[in-house]
Amino acid sequence: MQATAYTYDPESRSGQVLLDDGTPVPFDAPAFDAGGLRLLRPGQRVRIETRGEGEARRVTLVTLQTF
Repeated sequence: MQATAYTYDPESRSGQVLLDDGTPVPFDAPAFDAGGLRLLRPGQRVRIETRGEGEARRVTLVTLQTF
C-alpha cells in the first residue's frame, strides 16, 4: 500500500502517514526500523504495510516507495 509521510519525530522514530483518502495512520519505531530508513521527510511517498482495522489500524512497515 502507498501513503504520504505526514509527521516524523527523529528522536522517537515515530510519526504518521496519510493514506490516499486522507486518513492518518500512526507508525512507531519498530515499523520505521523494519524499513531500514534513516530519515523521513513530510511529503515523501512511502510504501507501508498495516495491521488492524479502523481506529486500531497501525503501520507495521514503512519504507520509501521505489518505482
